[in-house]
Amino acid sequence: MQPGDFLWGDETTRIRTILGSCISICIWHPILKEGGMCHYMLPSRGIPRGPKERLNGKYADEAWELFMHEIHKRKTKPTEYIVKIFGGSSMFAAEKRDKEFLTKLNMGQKNIDMVRKIIANNHLKVVSENLGGNKSRRIHFDIWSGNVWLKSQNYEG
Repeated sequence: MQPGDFLWGDETTRIRTILGSCISICIWHPILKEGGMCHYMLPSRGIPRGPKERLNGKYADEAWELFMHEIHKRKTKPTEYIVKIFGGSSMFAAEKRDKEFLTKLNMGQKNIDMVRKIIANNHLKVVSENLGGNKSRRIHFDIWSGNVWLKSQNYEG
């Protein structure tokens, strides 16, 4: 999965991605053995979507709309899904003089704040999370089991 992608699958599906400051939300329905994953880059588009523009998984709010479309298509509710969230690293090392700038820029933290807002607003059940820090993450989501495998490594930037 690439940054900005959204994928939904069944028990034959495995989804993989690598995260830095981006966030992946993995949701899984334990009875249907279906679920999806997004790899969003930014909390929101920042401007209204045009009438002919499609939802874009690059943005957290729009990625969540894509999830909701799939959830409603199956006549299920968001609260029936198990949720796991990953990412939101601070990926840039900084000298002392750059810390103030990077604190304002901290996209990883902004992405974490947005995923927490989505979780709270939708009363979702988060069973696992690995957020923040300064490590990149590689995740594998096995939709047949709902398992997410995580490997992280230090970032030297």
